[in-house]
Amino acid sequence: MFQSFEATTRPEDGIARLTAMRAHLADGGLDGFLVPRADAHQGEYVAGCDERLAWLTGFTGSAGFAAVLPEIAGVFVDGRYRVQVRAEVADVFTPVPWPETRLEDWLIEMCPGGGKIGFDPWLHTEAEIARLGKALSPHQITLSPEANAVDAIWTDRPERPDGAARPYPEALAGQSSAAKRAGLVEVMNADGDAAVVLTLPDSINWLLNIRGQDLKRLPVLQSFAIVTADGRVQVFCDPGKLDDIALDEAVCVADWQAFIPAMAALNGPVRIDPDSAPRAVFAAVEEAGLEVHRAQDPCLLPKARKSEAEIAGTTQAHLRDGVAVARFLHWFDAAASSGALTEIDVAQKLEQFRVETGALKDLSFDTIAGAGPNGAIVHYRVTEGTNAPLMPGQLFLIDSGAQYEDGTTDITRTLPVGDVGAQERECFTLVLKGMIAIHRARFPEGVAGAHLDALARAPLWATGRDYDHGTGHGVGVYLSVHEGPQRLSRAGRVPFEPGMILSNEPGYYREGAFGIRIENLIHVVEAPEGADAHRKMLAFETLTFAPINRHLIEAALLGPDERDWLDGYHAAVRTKIGPRLLAEGHAETETWLQKACAPI
Repeated sequence: MFQSFEATTRPEDGIARLTAMRAHLADGGLDGFLVPRADAHQGEYVAGCDERLAWLTGFTGSAGFAAVLPEIAGVFVDGRYRVQVRAEVADVFTPVPWPETRLEDWLIEMCPGGGKIGFDPWLHTEAEIARLGKALSPHQITLSPEANAVDAIWTDRPERPDGAARPYPEALAGQSSAAKRAGLVEVMNADGDAAVVLTLPDSINWLLNIRGQDLKRLPVLQSFAIVTADGRVQVFCDPGKLDDIALDEAVCVADWQAFIPAMAALNGPVRIDPDSAPRAVFAAVEEAGLEVHRAQDPCLLPKARKSEAEIAGTTQAHLRDGVAVARFLHWFDAAASSGALTEIDVAQKLEQFRVETGALKDLSFDTIAGAGPNGAIVHYRVTEGTNAPLMPGQLFLIDSGAQYEDGTTDITRTLPVGDVGAQERECFTLVLKGMIAIHRARFPEGVAGAHLDALARAPLWATGRDYDHGTGHGVGVYLSVHEGPQRLSRAGRVPFEPGMILSNEPGYYREGAFGIRIENLIHVVEAPEGADAHRKMLAFETLTFAPINRHLIEAALLGPDERDWLDGYHAAVRTKIGPRLLAEGHAETETWLQKACAPI
């Protein structure tokens, strides 16, 4: 089983650790230190040896950071984690609402006499440090690059991961690594770049058609890379991990320690992404006297525009996953009201059905399985200490996903445990209306997530409700379940293009009571031309096929077009998933599916 429910640290551990860290900072002449939840690659997932924020504070969310000062230690979290952080950190840490409270404003308030704040230059992007430094300098607060203060006191820090990398089939990628590199060189030549420094592992793994085992949930080889204008690539990692991969002569492998000297030996201009590359990378290139071209990682957009082979593969992955999810929903329907189930039981049962596909490589993230009030914690992670029973009358929210070699899945369903109240059904239906609005959207080229996000929120807004997360994120193909640069949110500025995969997941959360989220994955396609079309239009095509619980729907709140969409979606679920269930010997689930997908 891949699912782990053990917390990485206990809240009470944070008291002694914070005391030790403050003593270390005082010895070094520092007035504070920044502790992000990041490694040198700035990804969402980090190895155990890089879980510094969780080790120090106890907070296990996937986003956030701490600022440790002599008299206060703030833990900054966004709206997804406001409830979770209070449960996970000791009283010596102060939760801070972010981004409502900006780090620079907080530091200015807490350091009225100025101060020297340390940071690890490998764990912060250049854009972040530049913005923060500019805001702090008028207040006599300086940022100082330092050796990591957490590492200095973390005596039993885990070793780096040691799993081998493996090739990713060209038949699934849809393009050879050489072809991808040739496309990258075209971009470099057009922009006048002599070299590109890549620091995001999913970019490097995509470019080289490899995958790895360095991180849980994200199948990548952790590495840095340099691509030069002649198409040559230097990869910096633990070299033995690539021993079993036949790399072509244009790709060479070196140890981590060779990375900084290799950058110093380049010719400029050197392209580096200020939003993802560590400040230490810029410092190395600048110290060598090279011109820096600050620009987006040139792999991001090509990676986001999935090839036909990638769309075909992920389509099959979702159908396979749909069988596992249907089996789970059938089981849940029969077992939920027994009074014997806990959140862990349910999460493990869903994982079991995915394991039984015979194709599961890993989960794509830790399953979010929240009963009643726990469902209101947007990124809730159940532990043995929080594991709640499913009680009659509750809503149960389960957000889960799988990593298959041909695709990455992510699906959320909100389910009733017996009969639930009218308010829960009303809120569920409003969320469903928003989800349907995104599925049905048609839009011209040039439209981005910020333009469409309001469609999902409008039904909730009309009743004074909202949610504190984006409506959707990009998704990779056997890579990260959270992939940029496209996203469906108020902050989404990258225009949607055919081939991009996104989640569609509006929600509603009432603290202490319940949480609702409904999520499908979709991908961007060219829309069929209308009879009077005078502009090229795009639309979304559905990838996820699983029943949406009809017992939670107030049908009177749906308009005719929304009913038609829902009935058509459920008809597609029956058509696509039903025959697979029969072929695999799950006739009882197929019978249940027919009823679960009956017209509204």
